Amino acid sequence: MRKALRWLLALTVLIGTLGTAGAATAAQAGRTGQVADIKDQLLAIPGMSLIQEKPYTGYRYFVLNYTQPVDHRHPSKGTFQQRITVLHKDVSRPTVFYTGGYNVSTTPSRSEPTRIADANQVSLEYRYFTPSRPAPADWSKLDIWQAASDQHRVFKALKPIYTKNWIATGGSKGGMTATYFERFYPRDMDGVVAYVAPNDVVNNEDSAYDRFFTKVGTKECRDRLDAVQREALVRRDALEKKYAAYAAENGFTFTTVGSLDKAYEAVVLDYVWGFWQYSLLSDCDSIPANAATATDDEIWTSVDTISGFSFYTDQGLDPYTPYYYQAGTQLGAPTIKFPYIEKKYLRYGYQPPRNFVPRSIPMRFQPGAMRDVDSWVRHHADHMLFVYGQNDPWGAERFAVGKGSKDSYVFTAPGLNHGANVAGLTADQKALATARILAWAGVPATTAAQAKPLAPYDAKLDRQDVQREPTLRP
Repeated sequence: MRKALRWLLALTVLIGTLGTAGAATAAQAGRTGQVADIKDQLLAIPGMSLIQEKPYTGYRYFVLNYTQPVDHRHPSKGTFQQRITVLHKDVSRPTVFYTGGYNVSTTPSRSEPTRIADANQVSLEYRYFTPSRPAPADWSKLDIWQAASDQHRVFKALKPIYTKNWIATGGSKGGMTATYFERFYPRDMDGVVAYVAPNDVVNNEDSAYDRFFTKVGTKECRDRLDAVQREALVRRDALEKKYAAYAAENGFTFTTVGSLDKAYEAVVLDYVWGFWQYSLLSDCDSIPANAATATDDEIWTSVDTISGFSFYTDQGLDPYTPYYYQAGTQLGAPTIKFPYIEKKYLRYGYQPPRNFVPRSIPMRFQPGAMRDVDSWVRHHADHMLFVYGQNDPWGAERFAVGKGSKDSYVFTAPGLNHGANVAGLTADQKALATARILAWAGVPATTAAQAKPLAPYDAKLDRQDVQREPTLRP
């Protein structure tokens, strides 16, 4: 009986948190005859606190903390502070819910759907990325359902203030996050725009990536990249001495991955993938034309510029521990083969996510998680748009919409990489995508041909910084 009473009290507190924001706002308006200042409305939400307000012309921008349960199934078992930001335009405008899947930026910016709909934007830091991490951290509570429930709870808290249509969006892991949110809470959003979202349905079947790397770009560019990658392994001894000096100079260590040698091979094997993820075909001119005659410094510089020799150090991996944990427990990770590199030069191959997470954190893979999401999207997607880049490796395994989906689309931007967006689509697809985003936001254009972003371009707000992310491993 006591256990049941505690559960009922916890549920009452949770429901109260979700429902009091609108009541508080209405009460304030009733007493004063005026709608409260937006900051006061936000801070009237139970569990919401202000970190900072930053000025930006035409907007109000807030960095906030929101109290979240560590476990949404058992909300009485501890809480943590989750960072969110609010780019406030006007409560009469639609709202875009942006997720990057990693840390949230505290610099004002707009996602593409936010500009298209001239909307407010709420951005959420993914749970377990510091500082949005419970202490102590129970890593078993880092999964896609718990993260989607974070987002659902923020939406429920803010919906009484931002009452117009909502669209979820994000890129890469953020696109995955927006998709998972829709899968678990399909009644929350009026539309979803997911950019370059990987979809590793069967973790052990990754031949799609091998096929991708035999066709991407031009043969000349592929040959250049393959040669530099191979040469970096041929010259392993000399370049690892350079790596050791570099690590010593910067205080880098290799406890998590296990050794400098493992880290070196991981960086080198990221090279081709990293180029196509972040670069364009025109950037091939920056790759050494003849790897065999290139100097050690030229090989080192090319690999370091694209892959980054600091990444697989303890210091480089630490911020991405939540990501690799999820890759090794639910998301899956790609692996590729290297037929142009003799086996004698490969000691480890693509290493699993387990190698990039401290051994003190237990991990167990759940093969059904991505299959469930993939099946749901194919059969139940409604008002969803997926955008991929033609030359982005992550698009080799992508989401697909099937017969059960409604008003949902998968488009590919010609020649683009991991930064692909609606603006990079062909003219007809761009017009259709823009029109659908406007319709989902509740501000439809007269015709698709007339659809265009409602907000003018802002060089600071609309800059497109492609999130530099680690390569997922099986």
